[in-house]
Amino acid sequence: MTDEQINDIVEETEAEAAEEVEPAEATAEEEGAAPEGEEVSSEEEADSDNVTPFPTADDHAAQLRMIEALLFAAAEPLDIDSIASRLPEGADVGALIEDLQKMYAPRGVNLIRLANKWMFRTADDLTFLMEREAIQQRKLSRAAMETLAIIAYHQPVTRAEIEEIRGVSVSKGTLDVLMETGWVRLRGRRKVPGRPVTYGTTEEFMIHFGLESIGDLPGHEELRAAGLLEANLPPDFDVPTPSAEGGDGDGDFSEDEPEEEYGQALDEHLESTGEEEVAEKAG
Repeated sequence: MTDEQINDIVEETEAEAAEEVEPAEATAEEEGAAPEGEEVSSEEEADSDNVTPFPTADDHAAQLRMIEALLFAAAEPLDIDSIASRLPEGADVGALIEDLQKMYAPRGVNLIRLANKWMFRTADDLTFLMEREAIQQRKLSRAAMETLAIIAYHQPVTRAEIEEIRGVSVSKGTLDVLMETGWVRLRGRRKVPGRPVTYGTTEEFMIHFGLESIGDLPGHEELRAAGLLEANLPPDFDVPTPSAEGGDGDGDFSEDEPEEEYGQALDEHLESTGEEEVAEKAG
């Protein structure tokens, strides 16, 4: 094989290789392959598509959503200045709040103004849903317990008799507390001057203390055995036998009863004196 033939074969091989490379490059161009610089710009455009633009002063709906979010997340009412500081410049905060207030008027929560500040609050007609009833346990004072014991053992008994047995005056508030608990009731009026009312225990009292009848209350010996009585008691000391039977002033009410109860004038006088002392100290 001569040198000319060898050169012809080499030229043909190079031409075939060049033809195979050109279609590949053309294919890359057809597929839209971009230079490295263009690839970076396309990524920036994709990132910009995920960013929400800040609402402008003309975007009314977006600003309503912003105020709604601020008021919902706030721990306390917000004034207009606090709201305006977080909105786009030039936003009409007053008109926005008015529109938001109308929007929430028929809903379960309303936008209201308190002390010139705005907040969401439960609608007035739905406040009953937030109420919760609970029984509050209250401990009776020593004076109330002593008064209750005297009424239980001496019923029907007047306030004057209670004071005579205790040796101190009985506040009307103490009797009111016992009546509010449902353990003491009015039983009638004594047929003596002044017609004082008498007091006695109720069925609720017996149910609470587990008594079948008022006669089941412990007597003198039982109280002493339980250690509830002192050892050095006066010789004439005695515990009466409790009885639910009626007596003078039991169930005796009439239409022409005196309006003033025994001790009421004294209570009013003490209350007015106390109020005057408080006023003088305040002055």
